Amino acid sequence: MSNFSSIGVSVYEITHDYRVTCPFPVRRGSRVHTEHMKDAGDPAEPPGPLPPAMAVALAAFERYLRSERSLSPHTVRAYGGDIRSLLEHASRQGVEAPEGLGVTELRSWLGIQHESGAARATLARRGAAARTFTAFAHRRGWLAADPGPQLGTLKTRRALPHVLRRDDMTDVLAVLDKAGRQAELPDHPAGSPGDAAAQRMEAAVALRDAAVLELLYATGIRVSELCGLEAGHLDHGRRTVRVRGKGDKERMVPVGVPALRAVVRWLDAGRPALVTAASGPALFLGVRGGRLDPRTARRIVHERLREAGATRDAGPHGIRHTAATHLLEGGADLRSVQEILGHSSPATTQIYTHVSIERLKSSYRQAHPRA
Repeated sequence: MSNFSSIGVSVYEITHDYRVTCPFPVRRGSRVHTEHMKDAGDPAEPPGPLPPAMAVALAAFERYLRSERSLSPHTVRAYGGDIRSLLEHASRQGVEAPEGLGVTELRSWLGIQHESGAARATLARRGAAARTFTAFAHRRGWLAADPGPQLGTLKTRRALPHVLRRDDMTDVLAVLDKAGRQAELPDHPAGSPGDAAAQRMEAAVALRDAAVLELLYATGIRVSELCGLEAGHLDHGRRTVRVRGKGDKERMVPVGVPALRAVVRWLDAGRPALVTAASGPALFLGVRGGRLDPRTARRIVHERLREAGATRDAGPHGIRHTAATHLLEGGADLRSVQEILGHSSPATTQIYTHVSIERLKSSYRQAHPRA
């Protein structure tokens, strides 16, 4: 375990065999000045202004992430917050410009956060953000040498994703399909105009939610990709959907017949009840007519799974895990699943083979008398 003491000797473990030293004293109980440290115990102090050269470098880095790397707004915010924290720390050590940033500042910054209780995954992300920034600064000519590789890489323990069983998904989608069919209202509902409007809204939401769950499970797409879809991205004849994924990379993903049927029902009978002048071409809409946002989509998945009596809770990413696992269990090859999911490396997809093996072993232990 690392031990930060008041005399300035400390150890921060980056990997199992790579240790670095924090060169300045850190008092126990003192508040750590970092931004976006929700998992680090005490709240961070308000960020101070960066030196002008540091502020310019941070702005240029964020533009690079958005424009050249085409990273998601969430990733840009996370990396930007990490690098702001790093630059604030460096400026407190007397570094006024990115040219003065070295491995000492990088290690001491990570060391303070480690001592403050940041999770391993958080430290791994912040180390990755620091290496990305120093590589960017080196290419820009701000750094004569890139100190980032000297940080090493923190090894995180990757947990196997939770997936729903086939019968769970079958039951959930059957409940949603029934609810969607029952939600199709006659042209002139009974009751007052207010009641009729409420019924139309409820029916539209039911049709939308059924289409969302069906499409997520049929395609395994990310929630951000789902919310970015437009009606024209669906090819009804070929039964495919055009998805824009990470790095603005497009891919064509097959869509099953039940999912296509649910989306068509939403387009024909549900979307017109929610559409407004601000809806644009968005495929899925919120109740106010705007494009469905990822937070609402996550809530939809959690609520609908719970209402359908699923044995395990899952969000959109859990449905993505489930779709990938069921594809592999059904005989799909790893390369095909990689292309469907939009993974840049097959190593990312291989985790689903471990999930399938673990499920197979669990079934074996339960069923075989001498397991």
